[in-house]
Amino acid sequence: MALIEGGCFCGAIRYEFESGDYTVVSCHCSMCRKTSGAPYVTWAVVPKDVFTYTSGSPAELQSSEAGTRYFCSKCGTPVVCVNSKHPEIVDVTVGSLDHPQDFVPTMESFEDSRLPWA
Repeated sequence: MALIEGGCFCGAIRYEFESGDYTVVSCHCSMCRKTSGAPYVTWAVVPKDVFTYTSGSPAELQSSEAGTRYFCSKCGTPVVCVNSKHPEIVDVTVGSLDHPQDFVPTMESFEDSRLPWA
């Protein structure tokens, strides 16, 4: 099975997951904006059982009652979000993938929060 790889800007955090046909979603919620400093974040929705960290241990931020975001404590790159309402999946930031161009969004979420110019 081919592997998809990614990691943070400084290289301290690396991860991989099995290739597959994954849903890719651009999220416009205010939490994604604030934690990324970007107008929205695009996520690959990956089954938790095919995802693994290969180096480093991310720091975590409890961003909501159900959501925990994982990021590099050295460079700040957000890499993963886990929601306790959907514990079988991890949302992986497409921007942290080694080849983000391979993951085209097919859905958008929290469009009611979208910035008018985005």
